[in-house]
Amino acid sequence: MTEHKTFKVTFLPLGRTVEVREGHSVLDGALNNDIDLDHACGGVCACSTCHVIVKEGFASLAPADEKEEDMLDNAPFLTRTSRLACQAEVHADLVVEIPPMNRNLVSEGKH
Repeated sequence: MTEHKTFKVTFLPLGRTVEVREGHSVLDGALNNDIDLDHACGGVCACSTCHVIVKEGFASLAPADEKEEDMLDNAPFLTRTSRLACQAEVHADLVVEIPPMNRNLVSEGKH
């Protein structure tokens, strides 16, 4: 049996830490652990609703490609360490913040 390496991803302001398989996206980690992170396009890099701010571990992420950077241009609260959760593959422990504009779904739950 092959053992899969996992890393810890902490979601702020929720303060929830989850285990995410190496190579899976931050969005996968959120959805697989019942953390509601908006993803209007279904996680295919066609919107900016899964925007997160990487607080720790940013250097472990592969650089954003041009398509992701174009989508991030539409994200509110953009920072130098902003990434789309659907595109950020986990290869180390991370701490990410869900920006204020994306917290509405998290705080109110699914409708």
